[in-house]
Amino acid sequence: MRGLLKLGSSFSGRFAWTDTIKKLLPKPRNRIYNLGACFELEDVVTHNPSELSDAQFLEYSNLSDKQHMREAIRNILVPRVVGTGNHTIVRQYIVQSLRDLGWHVELNSFHDTAPIVGALHFHNIIATLNPQAERFLVLACHYDSKYMENVAFLGATDSAVPCAMLLNLAKVLQEQLEPFKNTNVSLMLLFFDGEEAFEQWGPKDSIYGARHLAKLWQDQGKLDRIDLLVLLDLLGAPDPAFYSFFANTELWHMRLMALETRLSQRGLLQRYMSSGVSQHDPTRYFQPQATRSAYIEDDHIPFLQRNVPILHLIPMPFPSVWHTPDDNESVIDYATTENLALIVRLFTLEYLHGGVAQTK
Repeated sequence: MRGLLKLGSSFSGRFAWTDTIKKLLPKPRNRIYNLGACFELEDVVTHNPSELSDAQFLEYSNLSDKQHMREAIRNILVPRVVGTGNHTIVRQYIVQSLRDLGWHVELNSFHDTAPIVGALHFHNIIATLNPQAERFLVLACHYDSKYMENVAFLGATDSAVPCAMLLNLAKVLQEQLEPFKNTNVSLMLLFFDGEEAFEQWGPKDSIYGARHLAKLWQDQGKLDRIDLLVLLDLLGAPDPAFYSFFANTELWHMRLMALETRLSQRGLLQRYMSSGVSQHDPTRYFQPQATRSAYIEDDHIPFLQRNVPILHLIPMPFPSVWHTPDDNESVIDYATTENLALIVRLFTLEYLHGGVAQTK
């Protein structure tokens, strides 16, 4: 269940903190949060996005490759349980796609034991534009699919579409991202392995790759190089609603809201309307309300525990097909997928351009 705690029928009362979840939260540290920046008093690092000019905004908004998006989704949209042949094929596809685009790609490989299936070899995929950068904006998702006995679970929203969106970002913005191969603030794409539980979601049967990598990077002193970790999950279904979960990244959520509004005002979003069945504001994806009472266990948890700022792009409520055989290509709304991909691309460029502006 990824830690969803249902308490009632209304959204505001469906989730709450428990002692178990409270233990997962980062311990208080001497930090300042302001204008989307997160920094410690003894090591002050600030970051502000650089709002795109009207000319830049129009130019970048018209960049897309719809055919590539569909091809990427279909190459990933196979049962890809850890340890299977398809899992290897999908991993190799992601790695080769990024290397072909000039990214530096490495695998973080390790062994662990899972219920039902036993010993497994996991591989996190880490792609960077500039491996020597001092700081990174990290866009992340998971590429494994859930093990279901006697069911060929495809996991379109969970998480073939998020994976394809990141590959598509690298493809569409290839020229625009080239300068960030030599900047101090750069971009990392992170594809976690082993997010799904094999038997029942719990601290030892879930988020295998994220748990391993967060601890490794903590031991190596690399976590401080992560400015912000943006985790994409359960994307692709129509009418998603996204909320701000964490106070220290709320202003980054507001940047996404502002980009969506700017695109909408210029008529640059496809079929930008609701199906009429959703209960949230039907005119937008990124909702103005923050929800501090909701808590979702996902790949960000081990990083959240270690004080990495998190922006969690996961719809609330989850798509109705979540963890069912119906989570296949038929549920994907390609207009919504392209709209969200565009917003994330613009957010990425604003963030990276802000890093360049601060070094001048």
